Amino acid sequence: MAESRFVKLDEPVPAAERANDPLEERTLSTSILLDGKFIQVCRDEVSLPDGRDSFRVYLTHPGAAGIVALYEDGSILLERQWRHPVRQSFWEIPAGKLDPEERELDCAKRELEEECGVRAKTWTRLGMMRNAIGYSSEHIAVYLAENLEEGEQKLDPGEFLEVYRVPLSAAVAMARDGRITDVKTIAAIFWLDKLLKERAETEGKSR
Repeated sequence: MAESRFVKLDEPVPAAERANDPLEERTLSTSILLDGKFIQVCRDEVSLPDGRDSFRVYLTHPGAAGIVALYEDGSILLERQWRHPVRQSFWEIPAGKLDPEERELDCAKRELEEECGVRAKTWTRLGMMRNAIGYSSEHIAVYLAENLEEGEQKLDPGEFLEVYRVPLSAAVAMARDGRITDVKTIAAIFWLDKLLKERAETEGKSR
C-alpha cells in the first residue's frame, strides 16, 4: 500500500477531548420538543466550526447502570425482555436508569435486587459506555457483581421479564453469533471475559 495520508498516533493515544477544540459546535439556543417521563427530545441551534448555523435534535437521558452478576460456577444472569421500539424480546444483563442524584453503583445494587432479587457482597466497575452518541446523552456504567445471595424480586408495576442463568462461555457465543445484540450486554460480556482471563493469568503466575 502507498504511504497513508493519515497521521499515525503512537501509544498512549490521547483522549478525544481537546481544550479549545476546533471541532466544537457552539450551542446558541435550546428548546424542548417533547418532555417525557425520563427523557426529553431537544432541539439546539448551533454554530458549526466553519461559522455556519445548523441544528441538532437529540434525546437527554439521566444515565443508567448495568450489572453482570457472576455465580461461582461461571454462569451469569441474563434477562429476557420485550422492547417495544423494535417489537421483539432481547437477551440483556440487568440494568436500569439512574434516579435523580443517585450514584451509579447505588443504582446497580438497587436494580439487581429489584429485577432479580439478588444482592452481591463484591462489586467491581467494568467500564462505562455512551451507547448512542449521535442522538442521545445517555451513558451506562457497567458493574460486576460477585458473592451473590438470592432473595425475592421487586419488579415495578407493569414490568415483565424472565431471568435465567447462562454459562459465560455460552453468553460469549451468543454475543458473537447474534443471539445477543443489545450493546450494553455485548460490552459487559466481553469486558467480563477479559477480566476473568486476566485473573486466571495472574493466579497462574503466582503459583
